[in-house]
Amino acid sequence: MPIIPLHPRSLAPASAASDSNPLPPLLRTPSGLALLELQGDIRFPPAAAQSSTQVGKLVFPLYNPDLNAEDDTKWMKRVYFYVGKNQRMAGEVKRLGKPFAVIRKRETPNVEDVVMGDGEAVNAGEELEIVEIVKYKILFAMRPEPVGGGVEETV
Repeated sequence: MPIIPLHPRSLAPASAASDSNPLPPLLRTPSGLALLELQGDIRFPPAAAQSSTQVGKLVFPLYNPDLNAEDDTKWMKRVYFYVGKNQRMAGEVKRLGKPFAVIRKRETPNVEDVVMGDGEAVNAGEELEIVEIVKYKILFAMRPEPVGGGVEETV
């Protein structure tokens, strides 16, 4: 069985980590990365082939980093997801029963396979690293509600 090393996430400053993080920043909450759970489909007009498509905007109306303490969870009670300019979904942030790790491949310089003392081969060129531990999900259980056009908030 191959063995691949798994490294903990780096303790680099948040600004440096966010610049190199390939994960979409749209699903970040004030407490970190989260899952997005929707009851239904999101349909939007076909666009030109792109590597990513913006679906909407997440807004946390009760979150204010100047007022909310790190252990304050009141902001989790209300989350809005604006889909296009005419629909809004209301939801909340819930803690996952079991957190899980998001991992990615960490490339190292070209190194050949190494055979360990027990006969197991280690592919020294492949390593994994933990990007983040996901502890929350954003749950939207209700249907979208119509809103007036012109949602221009950027979050």
